[in-house]
Amino acid sequence: MDIYLIDGSEKFQFPVNPEEISINREKQYETFQILSLGEVDMAQQEKIKEISFSSFFPMEEDPSYCRYAGIPDPQEALERLITLLNSKKPVRLLITETAVNVLVYVSSVNTVFRGGEPGDISFDIAFRTWREMKVKKAGSEAADAVAPARTDTKAVPKVYVVRAGDTLSAIAKRELGSSSKWSAIYEKNKTTIGKDPNRIVVGQKLVMP
Repeated sequence: MDIYLIDGSEKFQFPVNPEEISINREKQYETFQILSLGEVDMAQQEKIKEISFSSFFPMEEDPSYCRYAGIPDPQEALERLITLLNSKKPVRLLITETAVNVLVYVSSVNTVFRGGEPGDISFDIAFRTWREMKVKKAGSEAADAVAPARTDTKAVPKVYVVRAGDTLSAIAKRELGSSSKWSAIYEKNKTTIGKDPNRIVVGQKLVMP
């Protein structure tokens, strides 16, 4: 098994494998107060995973536990981890012979200098898996839900109520400004008036063109 941190074209391999790797998974819950039931937990999606382990950067290369020749200087290796810790970009954590091949943030690096191990740097490191943040455009769905009904901007047609002595010509002159437009009134109201445009009845409602 080998452990790598891959940042673009740069690859860093931990020189000494840890004794164990801890992977913490939890399901996220939301708690609601329901009068008849009290508190009810509703399961949501899985929370962000936490991966952690402990190891050390040796000053002297020892084939019995070092994973490769030409191991990095302990201080330089530690500075590499600190750089990733301070970075705002995720890095890929790859642990061969396991299913771990994920983008992560380095969430913490704790170091220990032990007496009797001059030059060696022991460390505890923890990662949190990266998850893409999907941001909805402001007001997209919410606006659809609460937006008031759109005002109808179509003009409301004018209705004229026939009075005693009215003719279509007289109505056209009074309402449309020209008696010659009587035919337009008739065409608009042919169903109401009937076949004879000269027979209009008091109280009929005629829609003006």
